[in-house]
Amino acid sequence: MNGFCVECGKEVDKTVHGLCMECFLRDRTLVTLPDHVDLLTCTNCGQFYWHGDWQSMVEEKAAVTAAKEALTCIKEGKVVSVDPSVSYLDDYNISVTLGCRVQIEDIMADALATTIVRIKNAVCKICSRRLGNYYEAILQIRTSEKTLSKDLQDEVLARVEKVVDDAMATDDNVFITKMEIVPGGVDVYLSLIALGRALVKDLGDMYCAETNESAKLVGQTRDGLDMYRVNYLVRLPEFHIGDIVIFRKRCYLLSRVSNQGGKLVSLDGFREMSVKRQDMPEIKVYCKAADIGTADVITVSDGEVQVMDPSNYSMVDLLIPKGAEIGEKVRVIRIEEVLYFVP
Repeated sequence: MNGFCVECGKEVDKTVHGLCMECFLRDRTLVTLPDHVDLLTCTNCGQFYWHGDWQSMVEEKAAVTAAKEALTCIKEGKVVSVDPSVSYLDDYNISVTLGCRVQIEDIMADALATTIVRIKNAVCKICSRRLGNYYEAILQIRTSEKTLSKDLQDEVLARVEKVVDDAMATDDNVFITKMEIVPGGVDVYLSLIALGRALVKDLGDMYCAETNESAKLVGQTRDGLDMYRVNYLVRLPEFHIGDIVIFRKRCYLLSRVSNQGGKLVSLDGFREMSVKRQDMPEIKVYCKAADIGTADVITVSDGEVQVMDPSNYSMVDLLIPKGAEIGEKVRVIRIEEVLYFVP
């Protein structure tokens, strides 16, 4: 034997402050919780404030987590496991009891502690910015024409929203503050400068568009750093995929646009050719895709289709590309009094 208990006199191998384990544990509080614990929740998005950050959690789990954080154990022991139980007192007060397994030396003991977790309403930083119309960048979508067509506007904005949605999956600070229809285009207000930079590159590559940026000093942060707002201009070209265009005095179907340039398809033999990006400004629109006409199909043979000319109702044989799917009508375009099939 290594000693005896000063309380009961029993000889034991180990003592804690001169007491055997039985006497040490008698009437001793092993774990404690404060009377109440406050838990902040954002009234707009429902996230909970935890360890200096706003996090998405189920309310019951958030309450248990807050209670565990406030739990204290006597210095002679350590909590090795916790079994929580929860009961709602009302919508804003949750009673949390923690059943704790406490290890002291080589002895395990059970203990209980209870607190009231009070749910307090607040607004997280991101929602505060959203509700306050916060923005760091403006994406200005324009066109080389006087107006931006509704179809092209919807197409471009759908792409903008997709890029933003993808970014939101990994960064809660990403959001669109608002969109405004303005003369000649659309202004998209963005939460982050980096988001504007990503969008202007994406749209510039996608549409072979002219891009530009300008920054304006709007103030300083609390740390004394300069704050800027950046305007990103995307000027969409006149041409778009599906248009009949003129390139170096010949007409083509514009079949593709990318950051590398474009692809053109000839109408007299359906040969494909590439145009480098630096040469794309030479392209001029002959006929917009929406304005391409149609003709009724009379007969179809290998490599040709016979149609009724919509201008004079005569029968015209047109070349078609191999594998073309022909329905009751086909798209046609008249160039210098010659009718062409449009793939």
